[in-house]
Amino acid sequence: MPHGAYLMESEEEALRLDLKTDGQVAEKQALWAGIQPGMRVADLGCGSGKTTFHLNKLVQPGGGALGVDIAEQRVRFAQERYPHEQLEYICRDIREPLEDLGLFDFVWVRFVLEYYLASSFDIVKHISKSLKPGGIMCLIDLDCNCLRHHGLSARLENALNGIMTNLQRFDFDPYVGIKLYAYLYDLGYHEIDVNVTPHNLIFGELKAKDNFNWTQKVEIAARHSGYRFEEFEGGYEEFFEEFKAFFADRRRFTYTPLISCRGRKPTA
Repeated sequence: MPHGAYLMESEEEALRLDLKTDGQVAEKQALWAGIQPGMRVADLGCGSGKTTFHLNKLVQPGGGALGVDIAEQRVRFAQERYPHEQLEYICRDIREPLEDLGLFDFVWVRFVLEYYLASSFDIVKHISKSLKPGGIMCLIDLDCNCLRHHGLSARLENALNGIMTNLQRFDFDPYVGIKLYAYLYDLGYHEIDVNVTPHNLIFGELKAKDNFNWTQKVEIAARHSGYRFEEFEGGYEEFFEEFKAFFADRRRFTYTPLISCRGRKPTA
């Protein structure tokens, strides 16, 4: 996998993102961050467009939302699945200049910075230019991504830790969530607040959407990682089978800390 490429890229990525996204949870997060009717909103890294659709709902009447994603296939998915007259989706790399898009009252960046270990702060600094003075930025991401499980065998736990360590060579950051407060602080944002909640909270019977989401993660990210799976005589295939058995076990407990950080851009 080329350095800097999107780690989870696949033909089914838009569907994975859509299934795992809870629109009501996104609305609750956005209301906590301070979204209001009449605002112009940018959803940067919009994925399937589901979250953008819900953000747009919250700024009506009088507002509008723009969803931006790096993949044309996801932009098409969003346009077909979540159309609205006050909603637009475009294909752009948020690391590139965005000045032509105008200024926004509310910038939302959720589950994006984890894919940019080397440049996540620079990205936040860059997109801050697209926020009006006094506008709100909301950053949401995970800490200890994919690493909080109970019930793993020793070799399965070792392999998962090895995979996540290896993925950092491909610019993936399992620990970006803990950095978000400092990013806004260092940029001089005011009224900064932080909320920590569980994400991927999985116990008991395995839901179909969780099974699909995590199977995709293991099949794509683990293969991309370059990890050698030396704990398993049968290599990756044996690892994958053991992970699926663990994940289907009703005794299994899995969660990831989700860190949300909001702040208001200085007016001067």
